[in-house]
Amino acid sequence: MNAPTAAAHLLPEIRLRDVPQALLDALQARFAAHCSLAQAVREQHGRDEGSLQAPPPSAVVFAQSTQDVADAVKLAAQYEVPVIPYGAGSSLEGHLLAVQGGISIDVSRMNQVLSINAEDLTVTVQPGITRKALNEAIKDTGLFFPIDPGADASIGGMCATRASGTNAVRYGTMRENVLALEVVTASGEVIHTGTRAKKSSAGYDLTRLMVGSEGTLGIMTQITVRLYPLPEAVSAAICSFPSIEAAVRTTIQTIQLGVPIARVELIDHHTVRMVNAHSKLGLREEPMLLMEFHGSPASVKEQAELVQTIASEFGGQAFEWASTPEERTRLWTARHNAYFAAVQSRPGCRAISTDTCVPISRLADCLLESVDEVEASGIPYFLVGHVGDGNFHFGYLIDPNSAEERTKAEAMNHTLVARALSMGGTCTGEHGVGIHKMGFLLDETGAGAVDMMRAIKRALDPKNILNPGKIFAM
Repeated sequence: MNAPTAAAHLLPEIRLRDVPQALLDALQARFAAHCSLAQAVREQHGRDEGSLQAPPPSAVVFAQSTQDVADAVKLAAQYEVPVIPYGAGSSLEGHLLAVQGGISIDVSRMNQVLSINAEDLTVTVQPGITRKALNEAIKDTGLFFPIDPGADASIGGMCATRASGTNAVRYGTMRENVLALEVVTASGEVIHTGTRAKKSSAGYDLTRLMVGSEGTLGIMTQITVRLYPLPEAVSAAICSFPSIEAAVRTTIQTIQLGVPIARVELIDHHTVRMVNAHSKLGLREEPMLLMEFHGSPASVKEQAELVQTIASEFGGQAFEWASTPEERTRLWTARHNAYFAAVQSRPGCRAISTDTCVPISRLADCLLESVDEVEASGIPYFLVGHVGDGNFHFGYLIDPNSAEERTKAEAMNHTLVARALSMGGTCTGEHGVGIHKMGFLLDETGAGAVDMMRAIKRALDPKNILNPGKIFAM
């Protein structure tokens, strides 16, 4: 890898395409009150939770049906104007930024459950429904959708970024849990990929092609996902450790012994302190594992006792149980609010977040070297990790007005990614490439693979209107 430059954090060159007044007039004629040109609405749809900035889109269309999406794309294609899908706005890598201008297509009002097939353990939904709303809608079936990226993201956005989260160690990622899609293509055509069957050998796997494409190949308008039976018993536990290494070694041994743990989250002592202040908790301010076990009462008890034994071998102490739903919810809410707790710990800051993932055998090496580096930098940070599958997140809390801090944080991010790649890992375990990691994708996959991705993009989107300027440069 080349050394990072002082401009490593900058956006790719912004080349705004002209958005003709004729297109804006046509959108307003077609969508009336469901098309907004208001500055505040456009600005809301021109930023995500990340630290990068770009000019807002020229218009926002609030789609309410597949036909709305298709019509908006057809109009944009007619004028060769970019379209950027928008769900909940919770992405972190600049996925929503209109770096070439264009219009935002907001699918948040397409938020219905279309069909529940409990016998087949599947559900078909519109893309704007959030994961919490989906689980609320199906709670009476005895089933649940396990993918939990922390934020109450939309299912469409989770598909687009191939999200995973806290349950991935047991239930997998969106890649394993999406069965079928309805997609609007760059020409405004509506296609269907996959079926509700558990497997298929029919042709190219277009479903997997679309999942993780970040809106660059099509806009998803219906999604069929797998469901799972609610476990008979659920128990959560926290355990404090004398060091991050001890917590990580406990996790590695747990996974290598084949314990079917449902969740295992690492929180470092800085983050515990921030979470305590934000969520009014009294957790021990030491490195901590937050774990959850699913199964029958007997199997949950057996899993937990085994993990507790492993933890004690590495100095784990203060093993505490949270068996009631209220106690579990309190703990996991605190974990999910870690990002916001960290940001509030330094008023006015922005977080540059990482999400590398490495093979479990290299997790301790990668984490410990990265901790030493950030400690030496003097920049405040937080550390959380879905460590059961080798995925972890640093958040560098920078003053957005300090070029020095941003450059230093981006340099650490660059070094961290290089470290992960050298250990057989990836530049992004779940956030996606977006804008921020375009250069890292080339380092990870090589020029030949990126050229193949470009060829697919050109074939499916010859006018380059679907979320252009993301994943790779054309």
